[in-house]
Amino acid sequence: MSLDAIVLMFKPPFAFREFIEQTWFVTRVSLVPTILMTIPFLCLTVFLLNLLIIEVGAADASGAGAALGAVLYIGPVVTVLVISGAGATAMCADLGSRTIREEIDAMRVLGLNPVHRLVVPRVLAATLVATMLTSLVIVVGLFFGFLFSVYVQGVNPGAYIASLTLLVGIPELIIALSKALLFGFFAGLIACYKGLSVGGGPQGVGNAVNETVVFTFITLFLVSTITTIVGAKATL
Repeated sequence: MSLDAIVLMFKPPFAFREFIEQTWFVTRVSLVPTILMTIPFLCLTVFLLNLLIIEVGAADASGAGAALGAVLYIGPVVTVLVISGAGATAMCADLGSRTIREEIDAMRVLGLNPVHRLVVPRVLAATLVATMLTSLVIVVGLFFGFLFSVYVQGVNPGAYIASLTLLVGIPELIIALSKALLFGFFAGLIACYKGLSVGGGPQGVGNAVNETVVFTFITLFLVSTITTIVGAKATL
């Protein structure tokens, strides 16, 4: 199914309306959890980093630690959690319910390829939304990291902003966005496969959703590890 989806991405006609609807669908179920998870994750990271750097007298570099955490670590991790727990499960449940209602079989009888009409737009939508979510996590994380550092831990605001680009630049941003793109792509493929291969009625849909979370978590953390290692080697 994955190979078919990759090939059919470049074959017309493209289900543009389905792509727009799925992009909005995944965004709707993922946006609020992303923001709510980003704030405590990054604030905790910034708090611990600031404790260390203030102790050694380098409080002016707190922005560098916040930027590094938001771009390379917190952003991708939050994206993994949200895409796995919200976006992918929602897509799997949607396709699974269609499968047990025999809508997928009806499409095949009518000569329509469900991979082309349903899987491709969902995978591309998940890829796009994951990339946008990572960008949102970075912006929200840096903003609340600034508020937390300046107003809670007494860091100089000018020094915080000046040190943001000390350790993070365009290469690190490219690595983060590459992770997000791969996260969305693989999460979409796993969710669609589990949704189309559902069996056993409504209980099967529930089992498929649970399996989607587990498989997506494993795959995305593996992808994150490999991408981080490759990116670190490439930027040396």
